Amino acid sequence: MALYSLDGLRDFVVRARERFDLDAERALEQDLAWGYPQPREGSSAAYVYPLSPELAQAWEELEGSFSQGATLHVMATGWNRGGLLVSWGQVQGFVPASQLRQVPVVENEDEREELLARWVGEELDVKIIELDSSRNRLVFSERATQWGPQDGVRLLEELGEGQVCQGCVSNVCDFGAFVDLGGLDGLIHISELSWGRVSNPAELLQIGQQVEVMVLSVDRESRHVGLSLKRLLPNPWAVVEDRYQVGDIVEATITNVVFFGLVSQIEEGLEGLVHISEISDERIRHPSDVASSGDRVLVAVLKIDSERHRLSLSIKRVAEQRPLSVDPGLPSRTQPEGPPALLY
Repeated sequence: MALYSLDGLRDFVVRARERFDLDAERALEQDLAWGYPQPREGSSAAYVYPLSPELAQAWEELEGSFSQGATLHVMATGWNRGGLLVSWGQVQGFVPASQLRQVPVVENEDEREELLARWVGEELDVKIIELDSSRNRLVFSERATQWGPQDGVRLLEELGEGQVCQGCVSNVCDFGAFVDLGGLDGLIHISELSWGRVSNPAELLQIGQQVEVMVLSVDRESRHVGLSLKRLLPNPWAVVEDRYQVGDIVEATITNVVFFGLVSQIEEGLEGLVHISEISDERIRHPSDVASSGDRVLVAVLKIDSERHRLSLSIKRVAEQRPLSVDPGLPSRTQPEGPPALLY
């Protein structure tokens, strides 16, 4: 590992100025301060660097454009996995892929980067959606040019928890989906897409799809909005005790196989566990020896805990055709006659 001293770097710049007769202001760069870094107010761990007069003027102009919601022209100079690197004069900025009018939708990262690379050298009309000169942070949006000058600011002020909004899906990723609310993007986390298990958000939502969402949280300082799709749908756990009783024999789909049992779904949003001891009377080394994800099985309901969102299920109780042994105080009934549980 190589260690470098700021003192040595400063001395190098001084010698370079003297040798090549450089103007001190011209020697300043956007990410290299002239002199020593200064502690940021209110934080002993963060530092800010003084800007050259040219850059300071450029940031002032950008702040004015941000407050007015003005459209700017930028040049795409590069790309990374997240989007495009752009320049506005001497200032470097970033356009997230989700903020492009034509969001690249591909199956792998190589194809995504190949599509983003085609923008290099192109000029884009954009608006500023995030700006912090002290952190050298400048984020643009091409989609924002379709909004009014203050749409995002107004919407951020008006949004409140529990509010229901209409929006358009602007991006889908592994951890959820972003929704354009009309000047402001919100995130539907993968856990808020459905009451059931979701492994891939792209299976439920597509870019450009119109959706109705509920606002879960609003952080005006960071401009983060949390959204939910599932909160607008009936919660199956609220009525599970009305729909099922201990002793019921129902069909289920195995959604996950773990070392201690089989996670099984009896309907959308209702999953329970068949513990390894409830699979068979015979000794089982691992549940995967007898079942796989996607298998359909018959299960007996052993216990219902709606408050903790838990269901205890059994396969062997169905096959053995015997009365269920349940916790005292819970309603129970003898299992009706019928075919044993089968994997199919």
